[in-house]
Amino acid sequence: MTCFLGVCSCLGGMLAVTFGIHGLSPAVAYPPSPPSWGGEGGGRVTNPTLDAARISERFEYVARKVSPAVVAVEAVKPVPARGNSGKTRSVDESGSGVLIRTARHPGVYVLTNNHVIQQARAEQITISLADNRILKPTKVWADPESDVALLLLNASDLPTAALGDSDKARVGQWVLAIGSPFGLNQTVTHGIISARERGQVSLGSTIRIKDFLQTDAAINPGSSGGPLVNMDGEVIGINTAIASHSGSNSGVAFSIPINLVKRVLDQLLDRGTVARGYLGLQVAASFEPADAAALGLDRAQGALVETVYADTPAAAAGLRAHDIVLEVDGVAVRNENHFINLISNLPAGRRVRLQVWRERRLLSIEAVIGDWNAAQARFQRDK
Repeated sequence: MTCFLGVCSCLGGMLAVTFGIHGLSPAVAYPPSPPSWGGEGGGRVTNPTLDAARISERFEYVARKVSPAVVAVEAVKPVPARGNSGKTRSVDESGSGVLIRTARHPGVYVLTNNHVIQQARAEQITISLADNRILKPTKVWADPESDVALLLLNASDLPTAALGDSDKARVGQWVLAIGSPFGLNQTVTHGIISARERGQVSLGSTIRIKDFLQTDAAINPGSSGGPLVNMDGEVIGINTAIASHSGSNSGVAFSIPINLVKRVLDQLLDRGTVARGYLGLQVAASFEPADAAALGLDRAQGALVETVYADTPAAAAGLRAHDIVLEVDGVAVRNENHFINLISNLPAGRRVRLQVWRERRLLSIEAVIGDWNAAQARFQRDK
């Protein structure tokens, strides 16, 4: 059994971030759904008199509904060889995934993390189903910037999981995580949504789009790519990483919200890549209350510009280092990661109005969103 293990620096100290996961279930003979568990928020208990037995039954129901659609993913990946030879060597990577269908594209797909199958060819990836069948994907799509990957399977008689609405997930709601921690397939753990919109974690050089659900459901190496499920049996997140000093579960885990995943999947299947906007600037990794107060702001909100690159939309708009971007088209910028996500979601050519704090004055600046993929290609040519 091999697991992908990375180390990252998170706010509050050096933490190990562990990647890895599996799991899901068929639509057969489930007990009647207990009332008042779903609705807005998918998982809110609205009857305070439910006893422990009823809660246990609900966990069992969700686990049986979803587990048959959860799979184990094994990949043989190329990695740089030791030293500076420029050669590569192969390593085995283990993770999890979940079987899904999409509205606009036929077929059954495995949804998982890019870091589980990164740069592996389809023939180097093995999918182990809950019924012990073994399949190979026929096609692979990946978006390293959001750490999402999609694998097409040449089979139709497969159980699939329903995708929920992560925007309705609320802090304190119960969730189940299903996957293959340490190679133990079909493992189910439970917890709650601990926080939303977490982005202050560093997950490697390729992962740029970060907007995680935080959960205390036990997640360990091998869990990456498995589903985070609400009490209606809907996938609301893809488990991706844990913050830990030991490399194992510490009760702080991160899942990609399924609504972000849906946007990525649609573009991958429609065009083979994900289009994103950019401005051409570097923002500070954090913006502390003391920094905000020193600059004359009454709250630590917004994104602090560290660098503006030449010949970019940001430079053309007149943005400068030490500017603080407070709003994008009237949307208040919560932090640097929120700003990156707002700009990334905009189409190239879109004109936006930025509210900027500069030298203790509020300014309004108009900028034209650039094409991130085209900019990346240009940067590579200029190296």
